[in-house]
Amino acid sequence: MDEGQSVDNRPETRRAATAYHQPMPELHITEPSETTIEEPEGSLAELAAARSAADRAAVAARWPTCLTAWALLGEDALAEQSTVQAYAYFRVGYHRGLDRIRRAGWRGAGRVPWSHEPNRGFLRALRGLSRTAGLLGEADEAARCRDFFEQLAPDAPE
Repeated sequence: MDEGQSVDNRPETRRAATAYHQPMPELHITEPSETTIEEPEGSLAELAAARSAADRAAVAARWPTCLTAWALLGEDALAEQSTVQAYAYFRVGYHRGLDRIRRAGWRGAGRVPWSHEPNRGFLRALRGLSRTAGLLGEADEAARCRDFFEQLAPDAPE
């Protein structure tokens, strides 16, 4: 210490200095690192038994909240080269799925793992939306959807 400087030994100064050097308290973030959703009870079994696009459409009509049904309808339409119809089905599945993951606690970050099978309807709709947006010449939307998919489900197969 230089000559002429004094040490401030007042108790309030010592407490303030001590508090400054304490580790920060742990902040509890309420956002889950992974978000999972469920499909309506019985809907996936009925989809597994479906033999045609009409059967899958009947599942979507019975359970309009079944994201896998919308994704499958989009895939059926794409296989028939009905790109606009496929885009519409995928968009329904994507928007309903986005609402569902938000209700499940997702707040803009974190994973929606492919490994949890009921998440796949939403993820397939998002992937299909990216693909059909590209086919319709919507390159920006296709890229946004692709990037979002990769952020949400890095565990998904190629």
